[in-house]
Amino acid sequence: MKKRLAILGSTGSIGVNALRVVSAMKKDFEVVALSADTNTKLLSRQIKTFKPRIVCVGRGELCRKVRGVPGHKIGCVYGQDGLKEIVSRKDIDIILFAISGTACLVPLVEAIKNKKTIALANKEALVSAGSIVMGLARRNNVRIIPVDSEHSAIFQCLDGRRDALSKIYLTGSGGPLLNVDRSKFNTLSREFVLRHPKWNMGKKISVDSATMMNKGLEVIEAQHLFNMPHDLIEVLIHPEAIVHSMVEFADGAILAQLGVPDMRIPIQFALTYPERKSAKFGRVMFSETPNLTFRKPDLQKFPCLGLARRAASEGGTTPAVLCASDEEAVKMFLAGRISFLDIPKVVEMVLSRHHNVASGDYSISDVLDKEEWAREEAKSICSR
Repeated sequence: MKKRLAILGSTGSIGVNALRVVSAMKKDFEVVALSADTNTKLLSRQIKTFKPRIVCVGRGELCRKVRGVPGHKIGCVYGQDGLKEIVSRKDIDIILFAISGTACLVPLVEAIKNKKTIALANKEALVSAGSIVMGLARRNNVRIIPVDSEHSAIFQCLDGRRDALSKIYLTGSGGPLLNVDRSKFNTLSREFVLRHPKWNMGKKISVDSATMMNKGLEVIEAQHLFNMPHDLIEVLIHPEAIVHSMVEFADGAILAQLGVPDMRIPIQFALTYPERKSAKFGRVMFSETPNLTFRKPDLQKFPCLGLARRAASEGGTTPAVLCASDEEAVKMFLAGRISFLDIPKVVEMVLSRHHNVASGDYSISDVLDKEEWAREEAKSICSR
C-alpha cells in the first residue's frame, strides 16, 4: 500500500527535494497535504503535479492565490490552526516537517499526539523543547526519524540500538567561511555568506552554517534524539562532506555513514524506513576522492558554537532563547540591519538577560513565552 504523506514546508529546499523523491517513487507514496508560508506560486505548481487533498498557507488571504487543478477539489487552510488540522487528519500516515524555525513546535506536538510517524527536518523544535517532544513521542509510541544528514547518519549507524554507545562525532563542512580570516568577516557580502560550498539550503540555515550556529543546534538536537550528554557529542570539521557523522562504542569500534552530499538520500531513507529502497543518486568514487580530513572547530572564530554548548549545558528554556534570538538576529542580518559579526553578540546579550526555567519545570507554554521574549529582546538590542 502507498504511504499517505504530508509535507509541511513543501516550497523550501527540503520540501522540494522530498517531492523529487516522491516523483521518482510514485508507486510508494500518495501526497495528501502540502504547506507553504507565502510562496503560493510554487505551491500552485506542486498542487497541479501532486494533486493533494488539502494545503496550508501562512495567512488566510493567500488561499485565494492558490491555484488547483480543474476538476480536482482541494481544501485550503492557514496558519497554525491550519497546520494542526492537517496533522490531525486520519488519512495521513507520515508527516515530513520541513518548516524552518520555531513555528514547527506546536504542529509537531499535535502530530505526535495524533500518533503520526514523523520525518523531522526541523532542528529548532527539538532544540527548544526536546525533552518535552521526545517524552511525548515515547508515551505515544511515535517514531521520530531524523532527516538532517548528520542525524540521519547517526540513526543509520545505531540501527535502533544505543547500548554500549560511548560517543557521537557530528561532522560539518565548516561552511563558506571556513578558510576566510575572521578579520574579513564584516567585509563579506550577504551573497558570499549564503553561498554554501556543499549544500543548497534556505537563507536562514545558510547563515547559521556560516556562523556555525547550525552545528551547535545540531549538538542539542542529537542530545535529545539519541539521549546522549552534549559533552559526549564532538563536532568535527570535515570539508569534503562525505562522512556525514560517526558513532563510537564502548570497545572503541566506530561506525560511520558515508555518501555524496545530496539531501535526497536522508529524505528517502526517512520516508521509506524501515525499508531501504534503490535510487539513482550519486555514488562516492573512492578511487577519485581526495583524502578525507577532519579538524576541531575554531571557537574563537565561530563563537556561536560555544553559545550553543552553553545553552545545552544550562538546559531548560535556555536553548529556546538561543533559537529564537538567533532567528531574529539572522533576520536582521539578512535585512542589512546588523553586521555578520553582530549575530553572536546579539545572541549572547539575550542569553545573559534570560532567567532560566529548568527542564523538569517547563511546559510548551513556557517555551513559547520565552521564545517571544527572546525575539523582542533581540529586536530591541538590534535597534540600538
